[in-house]
Amino acid sequence: MSTTKRRFGCKACLATLALVAIVFVLALVAMRLITGHGLGISTFLRSIADRAQAVLDRDYVTSTSQGEFTNVIFLHHSTGQNLINQGGVRERFTAAGYDFWDHDYNPTGLRDPAGGYTGYNYNIPDDNTDPDGLAHIFGQRVYGLPVNALSGLLQHEVIAFKSCFPASQITSDGQLAQYKAWYLGMRDVMDQHPDKVFIVMSPPPLNPASTDAGAAARARAFAEWLQSDEYLSGHPNVFAFDFFGHLAEEDPTAPDYNMLRVAYRDGEDSHPNQLANETVGPLFADFVMEAAEEYKAVYGGQSGS
Repeated sequence: MSTTKRRFGCKACLATLALVAIVFVLALVAMRLITGHGLGISTFLRSIADRAQAVLDRDYVTSTSQGEFTNVIFLHHSTGQNLINQGGVRERFTAAGYDFWDHDYNPTGLRDPAGGYTGYNYNIPDDNTDPDGLAHIFGQRVYGLPVNALSGLLQHEVIAFKSCFPASQITSDGQLAQYKAWYLGMRDVMDQHPDKVFIVMSPPPLNPASTDAGAAARARAFAEWLQSDEYLSGHPNVFAFDFFGHLAEEDPTAPDYNMLRVAYRDGEDSHPNQLANETVGPLFADFVMEAAEEYKAVYGGQSGS
């Protein structure tokens, strides 16, 4: 082979490698824009696998999304998992004819109505379900396929979501105002999807060992604001479950006022205990089903007019 041909072959090879590198980088950037995840190669590969599984599973997930508002998804972390497992939540939905899905941390992912792990997740950006993380999810673009977190959640008809107890450490009025701003922005997105029911849950209260009276009072103020006419009036597909109120001490004279009540805590752990979950689990399931039925009566009349 002549020197000229060898040089030409090397240039062609380098050009091909450069093209592959460019395509790969563009794919990483596209995945970042769609899912909100970082550009790490391992994250990219896991995300691709999850997205492929979610797309392949789409028909199964949406099979009961037929306008009856019986396809429910609950986005949560550990407190939510305990509520489901110890509070008989899935069993209560199933007995009433609902399909109850739930989504935990990304590595755990999505569980189906039978409680089985699907082996994939909806790629919650940074695995963050704090108020800023939820705002990020609701700020995502909606696609016809479940290629990001919001598009995955919107496959379901009733979408319940919550932050975990660290979100109740509201240390200033400015932080409280920021929470409200994020939730108002999320509500604007909910308004764009009148064929869905959204169940906004207040974060659970903190153990007294992990908070103080000021932060706890702001946490109650936030929970009460979510239930107020200021937040809910004029938004018929948005409902607020008072998770905080069901768990927090109500006696203003008690030293743990607005904190996880003594009967519902074990030691210094802020996770509500089994008694709490057994008590609140049925209340949560019933609230979601009643909200779905209430809105179905309204939405069904509107869609049929």
